[in-house]
Amino acid sequence: MGLLGRRRNGVSEPVCSLFFATDIHGSERCFRKFINAGAFYGVDALIMGGDITGKTLVPIERTPRGWSAVVGDHTYVDMTERERDDVEQLVRDSGRYPVRGERDELARLADEDHMAQAFREAVMQSTRRWVELAEERLAGTAIRCFVTPGNDDEFDIDELLRGSERVEFVEGRRVALSDAHEMITTGYSNLTPWDSPRELTEEAMAKRLHAMADDAERPGRLVCVIHPPPKDSELDQAPAIDAEFRVLIENGNPRMIGVGSTAVRAFIERTQPLLGLHGHVHDSRAAQTIGRTVCINPGSQYGDGTLLGAIVRLGSDRVLSYQLVTG
Repeated sequence: MGLLGRRRNGVSEPVCSLFFATDIHGSERCFRKFINAGAFYGVDALIMGGDITGKTLVPIERTPRGWSAVVGDHTYVDMTERERDDVEQLVRDSGRYPVRGERDELARLADEDHMAQAFREAVMQSTRRWVELAEERLAGTAIRCFVTPGNDDEFDIDELLRGSERVEFVEGRRVALSDAHEMITTGYSNLTPWDSPRELTEEAMAKRLHAMADDAERPGRLVCVIHPPPKDSELDQAPAIDAEFRVLIENGNPRMIGVGSTAVRAFIERTQPLLGLHGHVHDSRAAQTIGRTVCINPGSQYGDGTLLGAIVRLGSDRVLSYQLVTG
C-alpha cells in the first residue's frame, strides 16, 4: 500500500501518506474540503479526529412575504425560496443547523425538550448528508476515510458512521493503516469544565489507550489518533477560566495553561508510537516531538469555513515529513 520513498542510505521503503483534520464542529464547507483533500493532496488516507457536529440551531421563519432569519450580524427578510436555500447553506457552512418553521412552530424551540429533539434531528440529517457525500466523492478511488466522533459529539451519530461502506468508524479500535502501520483511535477527552458527552477520567483514558495498543504487533510503528493532546505541550495551550467560564487575565493577557491529558502524555512517553494526531484545543496549532514520537495538532478555524489540516508521509519506521496546511 502507498507510494515508495527512499531512506537516507538509498534503500526504498514503503510510504503511507495521510491528511488529518479535526474539530470542524458542523461546518459543511470544512467537511467538503476534507473529503476533497484526498485527491487534492494525493494521499492514501483521510483521518477526521473528532468533534464533527455543530452546537446551535438557526431559526428560519416563514412569513406571508417569504422567509426571514437572523444570521450573525445580518438580518434577512422577505427571502425567496432560492435566497432561503442560499442562507441555509451559509448557516451549514459556518457549523450551525438551519431549522424552518412558522413563528409559532419556532417559538416551541424555547422548550428545552423540543429544542433538544429538533437539534438531534438536524444533527442526524447533517451526518447522513455528509456520509452520502463521502461515499459519492470517494467512490472509485483507493482513498480510505477514517472518522471518529469527539468529546462534543452525541452517541446518536455512531450508527450512521458505522453503516457506511466508505467511511470507516474507528472509535476505540486498532486497525491496519498500511502494510507497515497500525492505527489506534479515540475521540474521548479528559474531563472538561463543559461536561461534554464523551469524557473520561485520566485513569480511564489510560486504560482505553493501552487496551487498544498493548496487542499491537509493532508499537513503534503505531499511528495514534487521540483527540486530546498530551498535557503541558505546545499542542494543549488554552486560556485559563474561572468557575463562571470567564477568561483569567494576567499582565493584560489571557493566562495560558496546559489543558491536555496526563494519561495521553504518559502513554506517548512510555509507548513511543511513530505519530500522535491530536485536536481538541483549537488555538494550539503546533507540532512537537516527544521522545521519538511526532505529535501534531493542526488546530481548528471552522467558523469561517477554513479547514486546517496536516499532511504526513510515513516511512515504515519513521515520519518522513509533515506539513501544516490551510485550505
